[in-house]
Amino acid sequence: MQYGLFLAKAVTFVITIVAILIAIIALTSKQKAKKGELEITDLSEQINETKTSISEQLLTPAQLKAKHKEDKKAHKAEQKEQKALAKKEVKATIKPQLYVLDFKGSIDAKEVASLREEITAIVSVASEKDEVFVRLESGGGMVHGYGLAASQLQRLKDKNISLTIAVDKVAASGGYMMACVADKVIAAPFSIIGSIGVIAQIPNFNKLLKKHDVEFEQLTAGQYKRTLTMFGENDDLGREKFKQELEETHQLFKHFVSEHRPQLNIDKIATGEHWYGTQALDLELVDKIQTSDDYLLEQLESKHIVQVQYKKSKKLAEKIGKSVATSVESSLLKIMHSNISRLFK
Repeated sequence: MQYGLFLAKAVTFVITIVAILIAIIALTSKQKAKKGELEITDLSEQINETKTSISEQLLTPAQLKAKHKEDKKAHKAEQKEQKALAKKEVKATIKPQLYVLDFKGSIDAKEVASLREEITAIVSVASEKDEVFVRLESGGGMVHGYGLAASQLQRLKDKNISLTIAVDKVAASGGYMMACVADKVIAAPFSIIGSIGVIAQIPNFNKLLKKHDVEFEQLTAGQYKRTLTMFGENDDLGREKFKQELEETHQLFKHFVSEHRPQLNIDKIATGEHWYGTQALDLELVDKIQTSDDYLLEQLESKHIVQVQYKKSKKLAEKIGKSVATSVESSLLKIMHSNISRLFK
């Protein structure tokens, strides 16, 4: 009886805790009804703080004391100048804004949902003196997804806002479709650029189904409703139509790139090949060999640099799933690192 009473108390306690957790999760979900929010980070302030911290570490105590006095004096002089301008009703000179965006694209280009929010926010406040700087990384993917991403970048051009795109790792296929919209494209020396082509592949299990006496039926209305299929028997007519559609998509891709970078020899570079940054510069696919970090440091004195990020609100299950996936990926990378020899020796 005592054991039964203890067990009943334990079960009741567990059920109570679970019920409280469920109530908290439900309440949190209701409170986070909004899909996401914009985060603005002052990169100018971060970079300047880093520079100050490093420089101070290198000074002797006497030099550091003298520097603090100079900084204090300079700050007072700046405040005095701003007050004088305010009395004269003269607006102080404000640096143009440099808005930094990050786009790391997947195959379906789902990141375009955040990109459109970021660009909408920038377009609503930016002037023609400002600039948008996109750190782009993508090996390409679905045509319609990257077509929309490129159209989002075009919105900036339509508002006469300068657009610079930096490729530190890869901008190939759909990634280059986005990059070519920019007024200026910079790339790291060994970044991968190009791959202006179209590919489609589909497995066919028809022979396997026949081997096991499995019949597959597919009904369509319209001659080309389905050209190739995974389970049915494909014919030459369907293959030719599919190739025709690929070629039409390729021509649209070539026209889009030519329209934004007319200096290119499109027939030479639209072969589906990719090139490294230095080779891409010779082919005029990019305008300068430079990393995104160096570009930002160049602009630090003349522009106020801010990073704009739209972050979606994630459900608890998504957070747990991402955490598990990250742990698995990290473990796999460690195994690969310990078993694969280095490429550069």
